[in-house]
Amino acid sequence: MSTLPSWIRQHLAALRALLVLTVLVGLAYPLAILAIAQIPGLKGKADGSFVTNAEGQRVGSSLIGQSFTDADGNALPAYFQSRPSAAGDGYDPTSTSASNLGPEDVVDSIDDPATPDEDESGQSLLTQVCERSLAVGEREGVDGSRRYCTASGVGAVLAVYHAGPGFEGAITRVVSVNEACPATPFLASYQGVAVECRTPGDDIAAGERVLVRGDAPEKPVVPADAVTASASGLDPGISPAYAELQIPRIARERALPVDEVRDLVDENTTGRALGFIGAPNVNVLELNLDLDRVKAAP
Repeated sequence: MSTLPSWIRQHLAALRALLVLTVLVGLAYPLAILAIAQIPGLKGKADGSFVTNAEGQRVGSSLIGQSFTDADGNALPAYFQSRPSAAGDGYDPTSTSASNLGPEDVVDSIDDPATPDEDESGQSLLTQVCERSLAVGEREGVDGSRRYCTASGVGAVLAVYHAGPGFEGAITRVVSVNEACPATPFLASYQGVAVECRTPGDDIAAGERVLVRGDAPEKPVVPADAVTASASGLDPGISPAYAELQIPRIARERALPVDEVRDLVDENTTGRALGFIGAPNVNVLELNLDLDRVKAAP
């Protein structure tokens, strides 16, 4: 009885392994996972954790945040507001991303009038935080000031030029790097030298970077998650502190008792995972839907 050549037997063994793994990994495993996903209690999460309104219409997912703004991007006053998002135009699952800006990003890019066809302006992370904090403070009727922010809502950063090499010697010039001319600088003088607004020709890198703390409170009234985006840009929740800040506005806009609104916030707050992982979180979409069920927005 003749035997097959070794190379044929090796190929047949490989083919058998391929068929077995295809059945197990390509068919049996996916079907088993699909069956498990249909178990009551798991099906909703497996389908995407969709959320419906009082009319039964699908309005989003509890896992993906969304903005509550009008057509012009203005916050709807009768709704709790989410944190900022850097994903696309905001909470876009197809372009989930962060801004990639870090704590050292404090200098804005300013537009050069000499190139009118090009927009070279760009906000630093610091100025974004300053601007958002002022906007939240104005909306909620609280102090929106923060350390290292000007009263106008840009980063309070100076470029200090020295007579000597490097950053040594007498100060010869001071420029407010985030206030383009003809703006009036937030600080009249620095160590006896008048502060100037910034022109497109200023070499900011040649000056010593100095951040001015200002007289803002040590702990800002506006929480950090109200002015910074999450890493994914899709975070559906806000901190209890940010929700608490918004309660008086919501109660006023909807003519509801403050305690009733606070109870709704508590009902939509989840604690730390396993009691110690992460931080308490308020799901904004589900909270706003509960608000609409209690009393429709005006």
